[in-house]
Amino acid sequence: MPPEEPVAATDLTPGFRGRPRPAGIALPPGQYEEHGFPVLTAGTTPHVPTERWRLTVRNEDLEEWSWSWTDLMALPQDEPTVDLHCVTRWSKFGTRWRGVSLDVLLADVRSSAQYALVACHGGYTTNLPVADLLGGRAWVAHTYDGRPLHAEHGGPARLLVPHLYLWKSAKWVKEIHLVRDEQRGFWERYGYHDYGDPWREQRYQGD
Repeated sequence: MPPEEPVAATDLTPGFRGRPRPAGIALPPGQYEEHGFPVLTAGTTPHVPTERWRLTVRNEDLEEWSWSWTDLMALPQDEPTVDLHCVTRWSKFGTRWRGVSLDVLLADVRSSAQYALVACHGGYTTNLPVADLLGGRAWVAHTYDGRPLHAEHGGPARLLVPHLYLWKSAKWVKEIHLVRDEQRGFWERYGYHDYGDPWREQRYQGD
């Protein structure tokens, strides 16, 4: 019996081929390049006026630190240009933001907590290690591409943690709870990965 011929790429049906990977761009596995900015939201879009906006950080001993919009604008500002990777498989390169580093916001917060649970207007939550909010890797962003952040993208301010899948960059952020034990957020309770590293394709629990 003659040996079987190996399957050639030309034998695959279109459903196996997916989208071509762009040349010269570092794209995490399973992702494709997106030139628009898709809007994906769980629930309705909150509209929070800046005069009512506050950000509160609460530590594991329930002490609180809080900033108004005016307070936030008075803090040192960063202008990161970062790539975004959504768990729904699109990646957007070179996005330009302005906001305040979590290094600045957490600098005076007394805490030895290892985890954060981020809470938002509208009820959304997500969990992250505190270490991933520090080291110049996370911001509370209020400006996108030179303009105030639109409500559909999380305005007036959202968390921006671009080295993790985009569901960790919580829109409409209002509270950051520092906790000793990890507490799962909205999508994590539905089976999404607790960490969400796009380069290790950590989309779901067990990945």
